[in-house]
Amino acid sequence: MAKERILVVDDEEDILELVTYNLTREGYQVTGSLTGEDALKKVRAEAFDLIVLDLMLPGIDGLEVAKSLKTNQRTRNIPIVMLTAKGEEADIVTGLEVGADDYITKPFSPRVLIARVRAALRRKVAEPIDESAVVRIHALEIHPGRRSVLANGEPIDLTFTEFQILLTLARRPGWVFTRSHIVDAVRGSDYPVTDRSVDVQIVGLRKKLGNFGNYIETVRGVGYRFTENP
Repeated sequence: MAKERILVVDDEEDILELVTYNLTREGYQVTGSLTGEDALKKVRAEAFDLIVLDLMLPGIDGLEVAKSLKTNQRTRNIPIVMLTAKGEEADIVTGLEVGADDYITKPFSPRVLIARVRAALRRKVAEPIDESAVVRIHALEIHPGRRSVLANGEPIDLTFTEFQILLTLARRPGWVFTRSHIVDAVRGSDYPVTDRSVDVQIVGLRKKLGNFGNYIETVRGVGYRFTENP
């Protein structure tokens, strides 16, 4: 049975060849593209299940490609895994804000690349979130209806904001949430807040969770994600 179709976009031919080789070896059907313009042309002509997208491209850069894809009804649900050089934290945040699903920094491990691609494809086909369902991760239980948290069977007293942050992260293990994503999920896009205030909430949440606070991982310069294997 044929695996998913993936478009790889990178203007460095050696990187393009490396990514294509490793994805093809895993059984994926891979198409390559050296420019943003060509990538958009290919997406308009063919159906892809995921796009691995370099940010630094000649002409239309990766951020513009991502924005174009996410504002188009036909392509908005295609997962995007960004490739970026280290130190481009602002670009990473911007890419995640416009809808990219994950990112990989260069130089990268092919094993990490494959793992991130698999995770993004799994999230794409995942069932819609049941807003009332209890979230259970090991000995941590989060009850949306009761607005309660149990750790090893013991109740944890959280504020409204702390609870919402924990629920938002725990519902999507592995997803990278920028601070703006977290604010939107907790208070809405019109709520005035600073990056620092989100960080303060995370510090307080981790402290209350004790050892379970290790489930909340800091993604340096970007935001936070929930990991099931701290």
